[in-house]
Amino acid sequence: MPDVLDFEKPLVELAQRIERLRQSRRPGDEVEAAKLEERLARRQKKIFGRLSAWERVLLARHPGRPYSLDLIRLMVDDFVELHGDRLYGDDHAIVAGLGHVGPHRLVVVGHQKGRDTQERLYRNFGQPHPEGYRKALRLMHLAGRFGRPVLTLIDTPGAHPGLGAEERGQAEAIARNLREMAALPTPIVAVITGEGGSGGALALAVADRVLMLEHAIYSVISPEGCAAILWEDVRRARDAAEVLRITAPDLLKLGVVDGVVPEPPGGAHRHWAATAHEIKSAVMAALSSLRQTSADELVPQRYAKFRRMGIFEESLGRG
Repeated sequence: MPDVLDFEKPLVELAQRIERLRQSRRPGDEVEAAKLEERLARRQKKIFGRLSAWERVLLARHPGRPYSLDLIRLMVDDFVELHGDRLYGDDHAIVAGLGHVGPHRLVVVGHQKGRDTQERLYRNFGQPHPEGYRKALRLMHLAGRFGRPVLTLIDTPGAHPGLGAEERGQAEAIARNLREMAALPTPIVAVITGEGGSGGALALAVADRVLMLEHAIYSVISPEGCAAILWEDVRRARDAAEVLRITAPDLLKLGVVDGVVPEPPGGAHRHWAATAHEIKSAVMAALSSLRQTSADELVPQRYAKFRRMGIFEESLGRG
């Protein structure tokens, strides 16, 4: 995937012109650079204000986007990573540990992708094995015992579909996370930071507050998978992205997510620190609100929240 997407090219060219003018320091260049900066801001607002669903998919998958460890470094103080599921091994596609976000001492769990080929293989492209989900659940249980809130950072194309993962109980591990998170007696905040792919994402997203970065996506299936099933043509992934309703504005309207965290102009991949600041502010606000709710109220409210999703009819049936 290219570092510069097609719709970003005019913005990158303008930014490069501005940088050259800033460095030249010739008479009049400073004024010209200021004019170009105003033009860049207007064009940026126009382009990012009318992104298609497919363009948001490309942004959510951008290789320069901040991953969980990047965000943890920028917004979690005194982070101590913990490893292993105490059953099989340590899955590098999920990172988990203890730390502080502002005044809140909490457990942090997140998917982790890789930057280069070696790290992508080490992190299994952000696709967890069952031991990754069991590691996450081990730390969530720890949070429940000590009354610490949980923060999850979600960015995965999905759970690993390989033979070894199936042999070690991938479906059971995901199902157990769903059940246990639903009943966890401590506040949970989930943030979808990039791709929220299928059960691999949902296994960390049964939360009291589900937040989503502005250009992230969240779906039961990838656009490519949907296109292959519906039209038997993966090249129609762009069409599938439009009908799947996987973007943050659509999911907020549908009630699947509770809030959209704005990304800096130009997207999260261009401004890591500003993105982390926005996420941290949203997480702190959510935790401050949730800490006012007792554990006895928290679990029923979480259950009711997920029961409200979707449109369905009940029938008593006959016979």
